[in-house]
Amino acid sequence: MDKKNLVSRLLVALTVVVAVFLFFGCNAEDLVVPPAPQDPLTNSAQVIFLHHSTGNVIWNGGVADAIDAYNAASGKDYHVTELAYPNTPYPWENYPYDYWHLWVQDGGKAAEEGVPTLESFVDGYDVVVFKHCFPVSAISADTGNPDISSSARRLENYKLQYEALKNRLHQFPDTRFIVWTGAALVASASSPEMGQRSREFFTWVKNEWDEPGDNIFIWDFYELETEGGDFLKDDYSAGGGDSHPNATFAQVVAPLFAERIVEVIEGRAD
Repeated sequence: MDKKNLVSRLLVALTVVVAVFLFFGCNAEDLVVPPAPQDPLTNSAQVIFLHHSTGNVIWNGGVADAIDAYNAASGKDYHVTELAYPNTPYPWENYPYDYWHLWVQDGGKAAEEGVPTLESFVDGYDVVVFKHCFPVSAISADTGNPDISSSARRLENYKLQYEALKNRLHQFPDTRFIVWTGAALVASASSPEMGQRSREFFTWVKNEWDEPGDNIFIWDFYELETEGGDFLKDDYSAGGGDSHPNATFAQVVAPLFAERIVEVIEGRAD
């Protein structure tokens, strides 16, 4: 699929969501008053993007170029740095357990694991962006015995780890955090049950875990990849059952990611 058609499909999907909301609507008394805009950060705000391979694909789609273009047009001097994290000597894993283990457990284990700590990012950057790669969506059924210290990919464990992460990030109110909803799997690499669980988790992240008015913000990457389904759309994948997004998709969504970063910097993200 070429870039023009991909843009059209994403715009159509967004239009449908808006139309459904307007059609079903709600009564005036049911409307939720949005939180007040936050103060903008400095005009030279520093941002770090922590990622693995999926994030690298999106980065290479033109994130830095989009930020540079915004700076040129607005007179700002925002700077975004990317970093593969966590990385050697830590295992190549960046799932809810890993961020909980490195940043939360006993005050954070990152220093013991030989990787940068949460404090090091907070000290050096105004905005910290982190994400999970697509194996995060390979979610097994719950056992009924949730365990925050378990690396097993289950909803019951993810939710405990995310609640602990939120409490930890709230300890740094002067830093803003952007969390991607996780990358999706292609259908051939998953199952209907796993797809349903991944959608359940990321819907929970958006609708329940996220708190308007705090220092944590969501970028809904999962919805861009799935367009309302439970799997990465084949047209957006690298092909051959690979759950990495392709370069054409990355070129379309990279400016959207850059836009989200700017919204967070400028206090317009909620």
